Amino acid sequence: MLTIWGDRQRYCDGVNRRNFLQIGAFGAGLTLTDMLRVKAANEPGRTPSKSVIMIYLPGGPSHIDMYDPKPEAPAEFRGEFKPISTSVPGIQISEHMPLQARMMDKLSIVRSLVANDEHSDSYVMTGYTEQVNRAATGGQHPSIGAVISKTRSGQTNDVPPFVSLRGMSMGTEPGYLGISHRPFTADGPGLQDLRLASGVTAEKVDDRKDLLSRFDTTRREIDSSGTMKGMDVFAGRAMDMIASGVVRQALDLKQEDPRTRDRYKGVEQFLTARRLVEAGVGCVTLSYGGWDTHSGNFRELKRQLPGLDRGIANLIQDLHDRGMQDDVITVVWGEFGRTPKINSSDAGRDHWSPVMSALVAGGGLKMGQAVGASSARGEYPKDRPYKVPHLLSTIYNAIGIDSSVTFANGAGRPMSILDDRARVEELG
Repeated sequence: MLTIWGDRQRYCDGVNRRNFLQIGAFGAGLTLTDMLRVKAANEPGRTPSKSVIMIYLPGGPSHIDMYDPKPEAPAEFRGEFKPISTSVPGIQISEHMPLQARMMDKLSIVRSLVANDEHSDSYVMTGYTEQVNRAATGGQHPSIGAVISKTRSGQTNDVPPFVSLRGMSMGTEPGYLGISHRPFTADGPGLQDLRLASGVTAEKVDDRKDLLSRFDTTRREIDSSGTMKGMDVFAGRAMDMIASGVVRQALDLKQEDPRTRDRYKGVEQFLTARRLVEAGVGCVTLSYGGWDTHSGNFRELKRQLPGLDRGIANLIQDLHDRGMQDDVITVVWGEFGRTPKINSSDAGRDHWSPVMSALVAGGGLKMGQAVGASSARGEYPKDRPYKVPHLLSTIYNAIGIDSSVTFANGAGRPMSILDDRARVEELG
């Protein structure tokens, strides 16, 4: 058993979070046999035709300094950045995001989201806090990628339904849906190593997969938890995917025009995400930067916002150029906002859960608008308050998944994928 650890992420709560990937060796000569966590075969549920790209900004990005500027507020609230007009009259965003400003007609902002003060992606990816998930009986609540995996029963074996480009966390786990719905994930060179071992043909893979199945029959029968059965399923899917090469080609950015690669230089994950949904992947998650700016908030945002702006703008424009704007929903958000009032610690902003912003694009939703508003100083929702699960419910509905659908948890109890299923009505 080989464990590859991803980059450490240290937040102000002192917790080190490592992205990890466990690769199990079955003796079949495969380099990534156990990397793919896929859905179990012949499972019930509706097959959505649309895909989701979740761009997570870890640490909590400042809403005031990005998508909800307050130019009329006192200096200790409005901060250093100037707002700029966008292609949609009446909507302004940060001066450090000019590319998004020019395409605001292709984007929508939700400015009145109520968040949760917890350094975790669990809430925005599952609709439940990490605290709730850890205390859940019968298994924690599944991530949106795992739910998409569960409902894509008709998908062919050579394309995974769920890919995480940022490793594993509670926010990507399948919870009570089972291990076969974990994402395909790897770090760095591992993604490029999706190939048959030297001398192993596709025919040999089939033979070895059949042999593995025969060897594992007894093990599966005695494993009442279903874990080994789930592992067998995604091990077999990994073999199919390696033989097919569909995902390997999607991950090979050298197949892109050099001018396209140059546009995405430094933000290649956004290009990878686009290529994966083009290949048929149902959900792709990625993260960008670190936004826990208790000090040096403006210094850090000046450094990070231009890259984020370029990654988002290139991704959204490419989806439009390929006629995929209605087939892919892109969401950009973090776990909470930052304090409206600047602190005295080197011009920083602290955690602020009463309100945050999110960017949404595509999926046939209504674009070119700012939904809701925060108060004059960005302290709380002024109107149209929405919760994080409401935006998730909107996304589920847009891709063809009923957010009231139930699946049995580990205790056999039917569980809805969301308890709070209201939608952001303005998005449609």
